[in-house]
Amino acid sequence: MNATDVLLDGFDRVRHAVSRVLEGLSDDQLAHRVNGTSNSIAWLVWHLTRVQDDHVADLAGTGQVWETDGWADRFGLPLPPEDTGYGHDDEQVAAVVASAGLLLGYHEAVCARTQDYLRGVEAADLSEVVDESWDPPVTRAVRLVSVLEDDLQHVGQAAFVRGLLS
Repeated sequence: MNATDVLLDGFDRVRHAVSRVLEGLSDDQLAHRVNGTSNSIAWLVWHLTRVQDDHVADLAGTGQVWETDGWADRFGLPLPPEDTGYGHDDEQVAAVVASAGLLLGYHEAVCARTQDYLRGVEAADLSEVVDESWDPPVTRAVRLVSVLEDDLQHVGQAAFVRGLLS
């Protein structure tokens, strides 16, 4: 197993976790905010998927699935198309309302794009610096691990909220 295989496995685990979190939930359950201001399951899944889409598209030098495949139009959110949810306030979090099918469809599309990208990454590509604005500079591998870590945290938060719904 090489580093790319590990990343493929990690992102596939996120995909399965997202599917389990969304399974059988109503739109109201997906939009539920535990204390009235916390992140909803819909927002958490949308956000983790948007960040993955944004960052992998940047690494691959392609457009984001959100825009190129029409997901922004399907969701119809009152947010700019480039919005990933970073820094959202209470009103913006509340604006992210979507069905489980829509969230899962977008997530699956982003996962497919991520897998395609990773299958084309060579071991040497992973050590390439992709962002010099950090100290130390960020390599392709570090950026991918960062996305994976963010995804895992947010899907864990969504699973926690799901558990509170029971």
